[in-house]
Amino acid sequence: MPVSSFDLKRILRPNILKLEPYRCARDDYSEGILLDANENSYGPAYQVEISEGANGSEDLHISSGNNDLNLHRYPDPLGRKVKDRILKLRPSVPSVENIFLGVGSDEVIDMLVRITCTPGKDSILITPPTYGMYRVVANINDVNVVKVPLIVEGGEFQLDVDAVIQVAVDDPTIKIIWLCSPGNPTGTYLREEDVRRVLDSAFEGLVVIDEAYVDFVRADKGESYARLVREYPQLLVMQTMSKSFGLAGIRLGVGIGSRELVSYLNNAKAPYNVSTLSLSVATAALSDDGLQKMRGVMRGIQKQRDEYLIPELKRLPHVGAILGGNDANFVVCRIVDSNGEASNEIAKSVYVEMAQNRGLVVRYRGTDFGCEGCLRITVGTAEENKVVIDTLRTLLSAVQ
Repeated sequence: MPVSSFDLKRILRPNILKLEPYRCARDDYSEGILLDANENSYGPAYQVEISEGANGSEDLHISSGNNDLNLHRYPDPLGRKVKDRILKLRPSVPSVENIFLGVGSDEVIDMLVRITCTPGKDSILITPPTYGMYRVVANINDVNVVKVPLIVEGGEFQLDVDAVIQVAVDDPTIKIIWLCSPGNPTGTYLREEDVRRVLDSAFEGLVVIDEAYVDFVRADKGESYARLVREYPQLLVMQTMSKSFGLAGIRLGVGIGSRELVSYLNNAKAPYNVSTLSLSVATAALSDDGLQKMRGVMRGIQKQRDEYLIPELKRLPHVGAILGGNDANFVVCRIVDSNGEASNEIAKSVYVEMAQNRGLVVRYRGTDFGCEGCLRITVGTAEENKVVIDTLRTLLSAVQ
C-alpha cells in the first residue's frame, strides 16, 4: 500500500497499544556497585571458593576465575553490541532501533502474531509449501490461517501474486502476510518485482519476509530484502544465526523493520529474552573476522551444492527432477517410479531405510503441497555428500 497510508496502530491489538512495558534494572544503570536487580554478587555459585573460617563457619570468597562474561548479571535487554554488528552485516539497515532480537526466529514469529492478531478473530496468510511454524504459532494463539499456494508447476515455487493480493485485500481479518525467501522447503528466492507488488498493494497489514537462508543466494541472483525496510514501514524481514553462521544452538533470531514496529516488539517481549552466552557468541561471529569466515563457508556450501550434489543427484535412477531455485543450503529432489510419476511410496521407503538402517537422515517432504515424492537433502560436508549420493544410488538402483 502507499507508504503514506500505512498506519501500524490500526493493526496492533488495543492492549498492546496501551501496554506499559516492564522496566528492567539494566534499562537505567549498568555500571558501579549493582545492588538493584537482586543478582548474586558473589558470581556463579559453582565458581565461588568456600573455606572454613573462625568457629567453623564458612567464608565465601568471590572467585577470580573465568567469569569474564559476568554471568551473574542480567544481559543487556536489547543486545546493543550484537545489533551494532548486524549493521556491519546489513549496512542498508538504518539503525539499531530497526533491529529486534529474539530467541530464534520462532520467537520473532510468535511476537508478531501476539501483538497484531486478536485470538479467535484475526488471521494470517501463508503461501504453501512453506515453513510450518507460521501455522503452529497461529494455532497456539487461536488465529486463523488463510492459505494461498505458491505456483508449483515445474517446481517454480514463486508467488501467485494476484491471488495473494486479492485474498489479503478482500479479507480484513488478515493482519500478516508471511513470505519465505528463500523458501523452506522450496529453496527458492522470491522475485523482487513480486515482493514489491505485494508491498505496493492496498493490503493494510504487515508483510513479513523470512530470510533464514538468504546468505546462500548467489550474488548475481538476489540479496536480502532488508534494504526495503527504508521504503516500506509495513515490512519486517526475519533472519537467523542458525544457518549461514552455523549457530543453531545459540537460538538467536533477528527482526528488521521500522523503528515503531521494533519498539512495540521490544515492549512486549520478556525482559531478558536473549542470554549473555548467546549474545557473546553472536558478537564474535559478527566480527569482521567472523563475517569473513562465514562468507568463506558459504562459498564452500554453494560449490558443494551446485558442482557436486545437484549434478550427482540428477544422474541417479528414479530421481525425476531437482525442484526450486536451489538458493538455500539444501536440495529438493523428486523421486519417481518406473513410469516417471512422483512416488511418495518410494521416497518414504528410501527415507525410512536410510534413517533406521543406514545412519543417514534426510527429510521426507512428500506430504507438502507441490512436493509429491520429494526428499529434502541438506548440503553437508564433501564426505557427507558423497555418502548420501552413494547410499541413494544403492537404494534407488534396487527399485523395480
